[in-house]
Amino acid sequence: MLTEAQANLAARPPDSKILLTGPAGCGKTTAAVARMLALVEGGIPADSILLLTPQRGLQNPYLESIAAQPYAGGEVTPATMGGLARRMVDLFWPLAAEAAGFARPHLPPVFLTLETAQYYMAHLVRPLLDQGYFESVSIDRNRLYSQIIDNLNKAAVVGFGADEIGERLTSAWNGDPAQRRVYADAQDCASRFRAYCLENNLLDFSLQFEIFANILWNEPAARDFLTRSYRHLVYDNLEEETPRAHDLLAEWLPDFDSALLVLDGDGGFRQFLGADPHSAARFGAMVDEVVHFETSFVQDNAVLDLEAGLTTALGRETGLALPAGESGEERAFDFITSRFYPELLDDICLQVQELIETGTPPAEIAILSPYLSDSLRFAMMNRLETAGVPVRSHRPSRSLRDEPASQALLTLACLAHPDWDIRPGRFDLTYALTLALDADLVRAQLLTDITYRQRDLRLTSFDEVNPEMQERITYATGVRYTQLINWILAYRESESLPLDHFLRKLFGEVLSQPGFGFHRNLDAVRVAASLVESVFKFRQSLEGLTETEPHMLGREYISMLQDGVIAAQYMQPYEINPDAVLVAPATTFILMNRPVEYQFWLDAGSSGWSERLSQPLTHPHVLSRHWQPGRIWSDADEVSAETEALARLVNGLLRRCRRKIRLGLPDLGESGYEQRGALLRAFQHVLQNTIQNE
Repeated sequence: MLTEAQANLAARPPDSKILLTGPAGCGKTTAAVARMLALVEGGIPADSILLLTPQRGLQNPYLESIAAQPYAGGEVTPATMGGLARRMVDLFWPLAAEAAGFARPHLPPVFLTLETAQYYMAHLVRPLLDQGYFESVSIDRNRLYSQIIDNLNKAAVVGFGADEIGERLTSAWNGDPAQRRVYADAQDCASRFRAYCLENNLLDFSLQFEIFANILWNEPAARDFLTRSYRHLVYDNLEEETPRAHDLLAEWLPDFDSALLVLDGDGGFRQFLGADPHSAARFGAMVDEVVHFETSFVQDNAVLDLEAGLTTALGRETGLALPAGESGEERAFDFITSRFYPELLDDICLQVQELIETGTPPAEIAILSPYLSDSLRFAMMNRLETAGVPVRSHRPSRSLRDEPASQALLTLACLAHPDWDIRPGRFDLTYALTLALDADLVRAQLLTDITYRQRDLRLTSFDEVNPEMQERITYATGVRYTQLINWILAYRESESLPLDHFLRKLFGEVLSQPGFGFHRNLDAVRVAASLVESVFKFRQSLEGLTETEPHMLGREYISMLQDGVIAAQYMQPYEINPDAVLVAPATTFILMNRPVEYQFWLDAGSSGWSERLSQPLTHPHVLSRHWQPGRIWSDADEVSAETEALARLVNGLLRRCRRKIRLGLPDLGESGYEQRGALLRAFQHVLQNTIQNE
């Protein structure tokens, strides 16, 4: 049911260009969905409507509404600006290849994913590390590769040359002179990678976007194709988009018959990826009408009170106000105190159980932290699962190599390919059998100890196990083990397949069958699908550039995965089992854009809520459009940026909370140290004001 304001916006004439603004939770996306459906119901061909968002997950409300109401006239085109760039480069490659400087413009392009870009970056940078590059930097190699790629991406989406990266970073630095050498090394690696891409027709995200923005956008044929194909635009979360995308939209906007631009003025949570909310503000002067929504449909009065108090404590003004004379009946936050961190997790688990027992749906509970380490993720989820609470987790940075399902599949792949000369350890096979056979750890270890010889990858049959041990393992587990091992031994005698084909065959013929571990485990199935797609794109990007046989590329893939180079996840894990408690980093939760009734904030005293990650090879603020080249980044700039980031994060979380925040406050944090960060000080300020007003 739409409000009057939402219905009025949806009913605007089909030639209107509107900017819809307002804080999160005030119904902007609902109104935009209604507007899109109204256009279609009014006779606008659906295939003439372009739906843009900064990331694909933000399109779900639109896609769900489209699926629920089938209509004629084609389909609405959902895309991101980066996805649109790739489509255009693929379609108009002959027009762009030579102008972009590719060495072989007559050959088709090879589009790189984030992980395949990291693979090629590693191929180029690894020899340089042996020559002394980045010798003063102590971070994992995969993070080093990804930060160089991030620099190239920033150059593309902000709009400066890829050869200016090092100069911009160096000119803002006023610390240890050794850091200048690091920036010079990063620039050299970025330049080498760009030259390698141009030589081999490889297109990472930065090249795709630069070709689209700098070349194809100025080609009459390409631009005419876009303007004729799409006559109506819906662009949501414009504040999370990059400035170069805003530039393109500003030039494109006059060509649309209608446009609805949706903007959250307090957003900008993707600034570390180049988002620029200040750049998005320009569109108020380019539309026919600006519509502002104010009333929150998410927060109750107590949460609104808390937001007002916290934003004041953090030096900002709240964008939402309570109706005159109204206030929350009770405080919107509680503290959960403990001496040690494990005790805090135990208490949170008990409180989650109590909420569910009193009628709160699991999906209305989120457990959030500034960063979600593997150990914290396991500790929290293990407690909830043991208590019988349905739980899900979403951490985009989590690598495929950290997923038990992918580890199991790749261990079995190594057993099936002796010519790879990769010999899984006993523990690896034990865990693989635990998941694959749906067995407990003890029986899986017994099977491994008895049947596996690591030296020559020999696997003995279950029949050769003595009867007493067979009974301990159980005959049901033995039957599944026999099926799996016979399948692997038979595969060894056949022609080897590319790794992605092998994984599909193994999953379809064995692991997905009744009784095996993947049969009912939807999370494992999701990981398996991600792994297959990852392997496929890896093989696709390497074939034609190497003489290695397709099935041997699997060995290269596993080596890169073990080194942490390949990390991309393809599917959205939070779509699996949505009726469950969510455990996630705070920023990830905000970008999912789904409010909940209760939020638990882990380790509220941690400085991680405001401090940005250490990135010695890059700097999101210096590599932005608003930073003046040559200006020194000072401690005052750092403090200001941290305060602004914390205020934005707190507002984003509170505007996605209906009833209450529960703050975890251990005396000793996850790392074992006492912490009193800026977030805790802000809550203390609010608490003091509350006591004084009482």
